[in-house]
Amino acid sequence: MSSLLLCTIALVLIAEFVNGWTDAPNAIATVVSTSVLSPRVAIFMAVIMNIFGTMYGTAVATTIGTGFVDASAITLKTLSAGMLGLILWGLIAAYKGLPISKSHALVAGLAGAGLGSHGFDFAAGFQTLLWIGWLKVLIGLIFSTLIGFSIALFLANLIQRYCSRSNSSRAKSTFNRLQMCSSMLMAFMHGSNDGQKFVGVLTITLVLGGILPEFVVTPEVVLVCALVMGLGTSCGGWKIIKTVGKKISDLTSWQGFSAELGASSAIYVASHFGIPLSTTHTITTSVMGVGASRSFSAVRWDIVRKIVQAWAFTFLFCGLVSCLCSMIFFYAIP
Repeated sequence: MSSLLLCTIALVLIAEFVNGWTDAPNAIATVVSTSVLSPRVAIFMAVIMNIFGTMYGTAVATTIGTGFVDASAITLKTLSAGMLGLILWGLIAAYKGLPISKSHALVAGLAGAGLGSHGFDFAAGFQTLLWIGWLKVLIGLIFSTLIGFSIALFLANLIQRYCSRSNSSRAKSTFNRLQMCSSMLMAFMHGSNDGQKFVGVLTITLVLGGILPEFVVTPEVVLVCALVMGLGTSCGGWKIIKTVGKKISDLTSWQGFSAELGASSAIYVASHFGIPLSTTHTITTSVMGVGASRSFSAVRWDIVRKIVQAWAFTFLFCGLVSCLCSMIFFYAIP
């Protein structure tokens, strides 16, 4: 096994760890902020459910592994460059407490690395990009914003309409239990989409390294990625939890349930069709939706503006850093 292959595998697994550390906390942010679960119990639950979710299906893994850059043009150097852009941006966002999309960081990194895979010959690099994959990203972007927001807003309004006259203590007890279930579902669906993305990247890495004869997702690869992602999740990501669960809007358990169920529904549809959706965008916009169900002013739009700016900057930063790294690798590594 070559040193380049070992280095690439290590970078993919580090990226998966960062994904679990900085992205999976979105799945438990609301249940922690409503005090339905303690942070320690919520993280343990997220670790388990993320692992099981990553083992559910391979459609997203196949899209990521074969849908964005021409397989004939991908090299281990290209993959390494793509992972470096994602890892760096993930660490910066975690330090700032910004819930960014690792999905968009991943596809932007792969695209940027593909663009720079022929050095300064950008015309050749441009031809390596597969635009059908970007169409799925666009569809996923719609799902993760409009659909998540709309479903959560609808559920919140429905609950307010039919449960407003219920006994308050009994209603709170009921929605506390429901939110425990919805947070488990959200963590599971996070693994089924976000965890699968790195399964695809690790699989193509093993193909390029000659370990696997063709792109076929194996149980061993799924298990390794699931465990690494679970390990990353266990480290917390407290700044991001605080941003999603408390800074965007103040939540109660029925609102947390609405946000998690709305986000999980959108993620389920996307995972089924192999659409690499941003779970970060989905849960964040779902929280906005339940906040807006009370009143427009219940959402702290100044925080939302900073988050959206970080979302937009994700494509630019990861694409440029990965492109630059890919160009350096092209000339420096034989």
